[in-house]
Amino acid sequence: MTNLRNVFLAFLVCTAISYTACVTEDNGVADPLTLPVIASSDLSMDEGDVNAEVTMSITLTGDNKTNAVVDFASLNVSTDGSDYEVLTKSPLIFKEGETTKEIKIKIIGDEVRETKETFQVKFYNPKNAKLDKDLYTVTINDDDDNSAGLIIPASGYSTPKEYAGYTLSWADEFEGDSLNPTFWTQELGDGCPNNCGWGNNELQYYRPDNTTVTQGNLIITAKKQSFGSRQYTSSRIVTKGKRFFKYGRIDIRAALPKGKGLWPALWMLGSNIDAVSWPACGEIDIMELAGDLPNRVVGTVHYGSNVGDHQYKTYAKYLNGNADFNSAYHVFSINWEADKIEFLVDDELYTTVTPATLNGAAYPFNKNFFFIFNVAVGGNFPGNPDANTAFPQNMIVDYVRVFKKG
Repeated sequence: MTNLRNVFLAFLVCTAISYTACVTEDNGVADPLTLPVIASSDLSMDEGDVNAEVTMSITLTGDNKTNAVVDFASLNVSTDGSDYEVLTKSPLIFKEGETTKEIKIKIIGDEVRETKETFQVKFYNPKNAKLDKDLYTVTINDDDDNSAGLIIPASGYSTPKEYAGYTLSWADEFEGDSLNPTFWTQELGDGCPNNCGWGNNELQYYRPDNTTVTQGNLIITAKKQSFGSRQYTSSRIVTKGKRFFKYGRIDIRAALPKGKGLWPALWMLGSNIDAVSWPACGEIDIMELAGDLPNRVVGTVHYGSNVGDHQYKTYAKYLNGNADFNSAYHVFSINWEADKIEFLVDDELYTTVTPATLNGAAYPFNKNFFFIFNVAVGGNFPGNPDANTAFPQNMIVDYVRVFKKG
């Protein structure tokens, strides 16, 4: 009798379960066995120089009969978060029948040389839907190498790494992909407020963004680009406080920009400038070029006890025929010793400066000096650019080498 009662009870339980399974209760929650799927895909884009908006598309696949909701957030991987901004607010809500949504992301453009950077978009807490996966990667590819329009000369004059009676004491061959910070410092800005226009009514704003090291060359790029209160940008690098030099042979192999208003310069200032100011510290301009005369460079020395007493001597070197300093490398050199500086282009001597050259003024060139490499735009020497001046323009430096006697 007990066995029959147990069988009957089991029959009632099974009947109740079967009946319950046949009843569909509409409680607003989707059946987990048939939930639609939320999915996206990884993104990759170039950073660019200006801010740009990109879109991450989110799809909902399946039968969406009620609101599907999912939260999301960004997670930094190899960026500090300053390179992007997520514009769309969390959560995403797919209304009945909707199958796509978008997450808008602002990529912060700049011209700073950087590594490839990534962040992730994480999806979580889905409702009335399930996730295909919860993490997607966004990659920002750096494109700031100033390579647009860059043509590195395939030929030109070159000088050796050894000279009889000299030893190589310092050099920068500009290998690798960035400026060597143990040699060089970037000088920034427009010289304001104390020396606006860098003392020459120049028009550019100096930025590190305009310096590139590529293919064994230093590239300083002048651009027609608004920044700060200026309409042009460029770069100016110095060895001040890091490397200084006194006497020897200096070779700088370079190809120069051209066009009205361009002013590339490879030059030196006395290391005591902070103590005695300019021009008492002395200035040696190994090479300057006014861009509207692309076949001429000048070598100059500046001196004087103070600004009111400023004096200079300048000497020009022209190339023959239709040659210019833009289309091929040339080597700008000085042979520098006590009481004498010889200026050369491609090993051809074109002038010599001695104390007698200064007509009795103090001779400030028998002491330590540091390098300055820059490309100015506009100013007293070249005049300002005009409508025919093409930008960007590049000064390309293959090497700088300093040799000491002995």
